[in-house]
Amino acid sequence: MTQQDHGGTPRGGRRFRMPSRRAAAAPAVAGGAASAVPGRTSGRARGGSGVPGASGASGASGVLGTTSRGIRQITAPITRSIEQVAGHTEGVWRPVAGVLRWVSPLGWTILALGVVCWVVGVHWVWTELLMVAGAALLLFAICFLLALGRTKVRILAEVDPRRVVVGEPATGRILVTNEARTPMLPILVELPVGLSAARFVLPALTPGSEHEELFVVPTSRRGVIQVGPATTVQGDPLGLMRRTLTWTERTELFVHPRTVALEPLGAGLLRDLEGSTTEDVSMSDLAFHALREYQPGDDRRYIHWRSSAKAGKLLVRQFLDTRRSHVTIIVDPDPEQYRSGHGRTGQADRDVERDVMAANAPTAIQADVETAISVGSSIMVRVMLDEQDCTIVCGRQKVTRSVPQIGLDAMSRVEPGPVDLFSVSLDAADLAPDTSTCFIVTGPHRPFIELQRAAGQFPPEVTRVVVVVDPQAGHGIRRGGGLVILTLSSLDDLRTLLVSGVAR
Repeated sequence: MTQQDHGGTPRGGRRFRMPSRRAAAAPAVAGGAASAVPGRTSGRARGGSGVPGASGASGASGVLGTTSRGIRQITAPITRSIEQVAGHTEGVWRPVAGVLRWVSPLGWTILALGVVCWVVGVHWVWTELLMVAGAALLLFAICFLLALGRTKVRILAEVDPRRVVVGEPATGRILVTNEARTPMLPILVELPVGLSAARFVLPALTPGSEHEELFVVPTSRRGVIQVGPATTVQGDPLGLMRRTLTWTERTELFVHPRTVALEPLGAGLLRDLEGSTTEDVSMSDLAFHALREYQPGDDRRYIHWRSSAKAGKLLVRQFLDTRRSHVTIIVDPDPEQYRSGHGRTGQADRDVERDVMAANAPTAIQADVETAISVGSSIMVRVMLDEQDCTIVCGRQKVTRSVPQIGLDAMSRVEPGPVDLFSVSLDAADLAPDTSTCFIVTGPHRPFIELQRAAGQFPPEVTRVVVVVDPQAGHGIRRGGGLVILTLSSLDDLRTLLVSGVAR
């Protein structure tokens, strides 16, 4: 037996290496062929892996990881020291930083021009540059002095009313009172209104005097308009300095979707003391309707004995059903599912852009979505006015068992975008497990199988209605697949369709 057989060191000075598991599992013939070639080693023996360059990549990543950790260890004490120094000197540098924010880009340009001209003029004894430098620095100093001073005012900014329907006028006012003991020079007041801002140049005000300005808020689109905060802008006429102070908080103006008046939707499923009286005749309920002649099988408890004695025959009481409704409304806010959306209409982007520009409305591709939101809001308001339970889900907005004002506020916050109708229906079913009527408002591009899956999340006894908004189709009523499908071309058709196809 040789020394290699005992696991020792061979004569050539190389240490014997036990084969790995993969090498042991390889066929013996392959191992013999590999060992038969003297002086040649396999790629696995050289690199430690069967993939060329794998060891190099892992080594490089290891070096990079080690380097980054080393850099972090070196810079961590420096970063902590800087943070500690900044925290201790915050009372010094924060006011200075606030003053530096007064300077506009034009102001920094004038200051840099003055400094450069001064340095070059002094070095080359250039009188003209020194004059330019003096003028620039003097102008900067004067503008800085104009921005100084303490403004002491009281500003009241309000919008009345806070909630309007699309297209209704909304006005606001801003009232500025000078509370200083000295007269106030004319200043600029800015009030952000949505994406734009209203600017008012106030006249000079004596101590204690007031100045009022009125403004109009555009309400051509549904949404929530942010009004405020009101700020005063103090600076120079050239715009080198701009010092702003905030005086009010931000308020919200709700622009509700347009709704139409509807007839009561009628009965639900559950009998309740506070339910609505229906036209369905019943032999056992709370709302007394009339007396009729006794028939075999009637409950004897409902025999009216006094009337029977007068009439000479048995008369029983007849009632009307009282039912409690819980209406669930699901509105599809995906523009791609409607005619106005261009995702599935086959139109090119240029054609859609041309149509939008021709309509002069940035929301032209969302016109049908707004109609669908109005349809859902109209049904919601009608149900809540009937003092019935209502749940409405549209995108991320979910409202259940509330009042019309809160529901319309939530619909004002809806942002059109793609949704998973199946997931939305699951959420609606969880919010309203006692649903008696379910409405799904969508467009003609939504596949029918998806509508069935969404409506299938509710029990079979629930009345399931699909309202399809399609301006190119006439209004109509269809039934199929356990669904009542109402097709309308405009919001004005909703009342007629509900009376004919749903209300009972």
